[in-house]
Amino acid sequence: MLTIGRIAALTGLTPKAVRLYESGGLIDRPQRTRAGYRIYTEQALPVLHFIRQAQALGLTLKEIKQILDLQRTGTQPCGLVTTLLDDHLAELDRRIADLESLRHALRAARDRAGESHGDLDPEGAAAPICPIIQGLPNSLPDGTSRPRSGASHPARRR
Repeated sequence: MLTIGRIAALTGLTPKAVRLYESGGLIDRPQRTRAGYRIYTEQALPVLHFIRQAQALGLTLKEIKQILDLQRTGTQPCGLVTTLLDDHLAELDRRIADLESLRHALRAARDRAGESHGDLDPEGAAAPICPIIQGLPNSLPDGTSRPRSGASHPARRR
């Protein structure tokens, strides 16, 4: 029998995380002592290790629960795991492509900054703000259009 502190130490988790996994249905509710302390069995250890490993791969608690629920019904969850990992790889590839586009745009802006940009336009009038940024194309690295002056920043995708 393991207390929450002991099981947390053995798995590298915090007691708070163990309670979160319990309340979210990822691990079975433990028995309680008369004083109300949680007492876990050794069977919780591999499940908690699995949760940590799955999180390290970027799986969400909701996804991990789906895997564990499927396994608890006696079904091998590896097909679901493969699908989830493929989805995460596709999202990661999209984010990398967005970051590479952003890097390209930043380097182009920085290269323009290295050129001689005065504070005056050819007619000698003061530049509205900064020609380095204002000289960027009207599309952002993610393919959306730049907002017109006075418009708010586009919402970020998550």
